Amino acid sequence: MKTHTAYISLHTKKRREFVPLTQQVEQIIRESGIQDGLALVTSMHITAAVIINDYESGLWQDIMQWLEEIAPAKPDYLHHRTGEDNADAHLKQLLLHNQVVVPITNGEFDSGPWEQIFYVEFDGMRDKRVLVKVIGE
Repeated sequence: MKTHTAYISLHTKKRREFVPLTQQVEQIIRESGIQDGLALVTSMHITAAVIINDYESGLWQDIMQWLEEIAPAKPDYLHHRTGEDNADAHLKQLLLHNQVVVPITNGEFDSGPWEQIFYVEFDGMRDKRVLVKVIGE
């Protein structure tokens, strides 16, 4: 079994933002030379998620609105007593999770017709990284 590790660096422009990753992940898979296996795509940040969903901005707004209803930004979280102001970002990440595992078949991301990979930022406007770990043969 072979492994290949790569990092995607990005700088989010907004506090909350969807960042498409599919093309970068597909390039990393090709560079790995692995034909059959899996790729782990994980946020290296506890206030961001990695998800698979549709590339459609209305849906992105719906997801952010849904998350805001469940884990609203508000000043009275206990976490804010530490001097932070991002407790809602931590809670939103728990709802979407910080990683996905995608199948690799014939050296490509084996996805459904609408599946795309996204980094979802909840506490942004700074440099961030995503780890992509490809394993297989």
